[in-house]
Amino acid sequence: MSTTPTNTTTNTTTNSTTRTALVTGASRGIGRAIAERLAADGVLVAVHGGSDEPAAKEVVAAIEAAGGRAFVVMAELGTPGDLDRLFDGLRAGWAEFGVDGLDILVHNAGIGATGPIEVETEEGYDRVFAVNTRAAFFLTQRALPLLRAGGRIVTITSGVTRIAFPEGIAYAMTKGALEAFTLALAKQLGPRGITVNNVAPGIVDTDVNAGWLRGNPVAEAQAASRAALGRVGQPRDIADAVAFLTSADARWVTGSTIDATGGSDL
Repeated sequence: MSTTPTNTTTNTTTNSTTRTALVTGASRGIGRAIAERLAADGVLVAVHGGSDEPAAKEVVAAIEAAGGRAFVVMAELGTPGDLDRLFDGLRAGWAEFGVDGLDILVHNAGIGATGPIEVETEEGYDRVFAVNTRAAFFLTQRALPLLRAGGRIVTITSGVTRIAFPEGIAYAMTKGALEAFTLALAKQLGPRGITVNNVAPGIVDTDVNAGWLRGNPVAEAQAASRAALGRVGQPRDIADAVAFLTSADARWVTGSTIDATGGSDL
């Protein structure tokens, strides 16, 4: 890992010359795309991974190869001591780069649908809430003293907060809770110039959906037909929406959800 700044930009909302970001669940898929896009915009990115450290290191290597700066932070969310490990790693990374303070927090980490109400278990329900909702809540609580004025919080929710999804009802509930969380935080943090928003993807071609989507022309055609724009989403589609919300151009947008489903089920 290079410790020499190579792509520094001036942050118009803080006194720092380096903007910093923490992207959870950034070792693959949408999180990886977000981390790479923010790094391309000159942000020093903490690439959070859960259990697959080699994958997180691969993301950092790709960012560095493109001229950006990043470091790995490992912590399996939803387990005892997860936030202690995460913030210890975050501070260690900042120390290596000679920076301190957070400008961008992206909540992307999450686990998927567990089933309809008839088959949902208390264990599965508790697990999906622990990872998707509880971790984001208390991670934000711990991050608030570090978040600089003019900062950005972006949460990846889901189109299932708008589109009925009985196939994964507990999962949908976690995302709905996060949207309520965003609304409350936006009002609370507004006086500090911090914006808080959501990006809600639809069906995106990631490893999570690979089992039923990739290599299956019928499934891909059906998924694409649900979107008004006539294709399956790509991770970069979501990353670009996040990049907008974390930019100065979105300074007057807060408490909102960007529907990034490609117009699915309109």
